Amino acid sequence: MKVDIVMPKMGESITEGTLIKWYKKVGEKVSKDEIIFEISTDKVDTEIPSPEEGVLSEIKVFEQETVEVGALVAVLETDGEAAASQAEEPAKKETPSTTQVGGELIDVTMPKMGESIMEGTIIKWHKAVGDKIEKDEILFEISTDKVDTEVPSPVEGVLNDIVTGENETVEVGTVVARISTSGGLVKTSSAPPKSAPEKDETQAEQAPRSAADIVKPEQPAGDRFYSPLVMNIARKENISFDELETIPGSGASGRLTKKDVLDYLKNRGNQSVPPAPKPVLQPARKAEREPAPQVQSTGDTEVIPMDNIRQRIMYHMVNSRDTSVHVTAVAEVDMSRIYDYIQKNREAFLKQENVKLTYMPFISHAVIRALKEYPFLNASIDDNNIIVKKFINLGIAVAVEPNGLIVPNIKEADGKNIRGLAKAINNLSIKSRSKGLMPDDIMDGTFTITNYGVFGSLFGTPIINQPEVGILGVGAVTRKPVVVENNGLESIAIKPMMYLSLSHDHRLVDGMLGGKFLKYIKDSLESFDINLV
Repeated sequence: MKVDIVMPKMGESITEGTLIKWYKKVGEKVSKDEIIFEISTDKVDTEIPSPEEGVLSEIKVFEQETVEVGALVAVLETDGEAAASQAEEPAKKETPSTTQVGGELIDVTMPKMGESIMEGTIIKWHKAVGDKIEKDEILFEISTDKVDTEVPSPVEGVLNDIVTGENETVEVGTVVARISTSGGLVKTSSAPPKSAPEKDETQAEQAPRSAADIVKPEQPAGDRFYSPLVMNIARKENISFDELETIPGSGASGRLTKKDVLDYLKNRGNQSVPPAPKPVLQPARKAEREPAPQVQSTGDTEVIPMDNIRQRIMYHMVNSRDTSVHVTAVAEVDMSRIYDYIQKNREAFLKQENVKLTYMPFISHAVIRALKEYPFLNASIDDNNIIVKKFINLGIAVAVEPNGLIVPNIKEADGKNIRGLAKAINNLSIKSRSKGLMPDDIMDGTFTITNYGVFGSLFGTPIINQPEVGILGVGAVTRKPVVVENNGLESIAIKPMMYLSLSHDHRLVDGMLGGKFLKYIKDSLESFDINLV
């Protein structure tokens, strides 16, 4: 059976493509899904796999030739003996009929994880080039300064191309991979095909032409690849091959892109450009993995490169320090009423809600009440404007092993009671540690709580989570002797005590407002009403 291979459709706005390399010759055997040729358009270069196992019986379009989408490129014969005998005969002009069965290449882009996030870093590919993938199956994992998350495949198909490797950072909307829904292939039917311009017998016998036919002077002995788009620009701008060799490439495997050439032209003659690497390009079979940073030991010291999460946290903290005017106030809270309630109801609550009862939902509830009373703590600053939020999305800082921190938030937290807050906090904690957070989980927070008390710290001075204007630090609850007054008589008692520290942005929140806000939280906790649970 004959299988016709056509120029695939690479996008709605792309009507033609250039065949830039054949990986197989007429008469050679081809396995199913094996790469047979590579094409280029003004937006994408990609490799096309074979739809079936067989023998390549005819090549209709040669290297560096440009044809319209749907044009017949080659013919594959799945009957090996018939194909072999046909390959020995002179090429015959045929007008086979075709029916389109797919062939769309789907661009997978860096997703937008929040209004303030403009880029992301790919930290792991879960699939390699050539792997089949189901719709909604995890394709890769990304990291931003706010969240690590797994990104599912938008369609079912085969991973055709990985554009952005692991540990590479790109802007939101950048194409990071392409998925082929069926390889851009057609099979014979009764309808007349849309074929490429016919070649005469002499032309059909010629070997595929090289890139050197496009750009003059002739290409040097180096094996660096240049797409037709790059070569067309070089020809128009009189850039020689020797000059092209000096331009660093930002594409996969050091490939020179249109942007690289245009950037070079802007500064041409004004600066010297170091020689670019000359990678040996092979058909991609598996995703290329960037080696993990290596620990370097020199004598009695070690140099450990920061991972992506640590770098993001560093940037975020420095940015917050340089943006907000930090002031910290501290209050000591008697947690006796809440402590007693937890001790008496811990087991029953766990059975009823399947969630462990901790201090955090009580503290969160008190913070929400305080934010309603003092809305300037639930605000942000935009130039000379104060943006007061009428919703409360309460951020809960979660420590992530081995050395990370993330702040998902409880949406519309003011609509939840203590039981609802306990479930929401537990859910965010599980999702954070299992990398199950979605972009919406970390967007639009209005105020943050960080609980460093879980590690035994008594109090600290937390850094504000931008663009918020306040963050509450929660210390460990410890039993200690305190002075209590009863009917005018003072005595010493052992009580569960806790420090709260409020860091606030002095550009908006002055000492009086911050003090009132903190005292409101303290009073709410110390006079806790058990009917609120």
